Amino acid sequence: MNSTNTADNESPLKFPCSFPIKVMGRHEGNFQALVVAMISDHFGDIPAESVRSRESSTGRFLAVTVTVTAESREQLDNVYRTLTASEQVLFVL
Repeated sequence: MNSTNTADNESPLKFPCSFPIKVMGRHEGNFQALVVAMISDHFGDIPAESVRSRESSTGRFLAVTVTVTAESREQLDNVYRTLTASEQVLFVL
């Protein structure tokens, strides 16, 4: 289903679309599982093949990329708000 709200009409993205969300944080605890859980709240189950992670050269930080099928700009805005509100998340791209 393609949303027709104003934000979607102004977006260069055409929905639905495949969209990578990259989240960076300290490599401690289970940061990857935390990121996947927060994104799952907005997109449902995330298949393992849609998740990639990479440690920094020092091993102190972890970048987790989750590729989702975005249905609207609003859905992406909501997940970005959730991620940036987390104290464990340092950056979201």
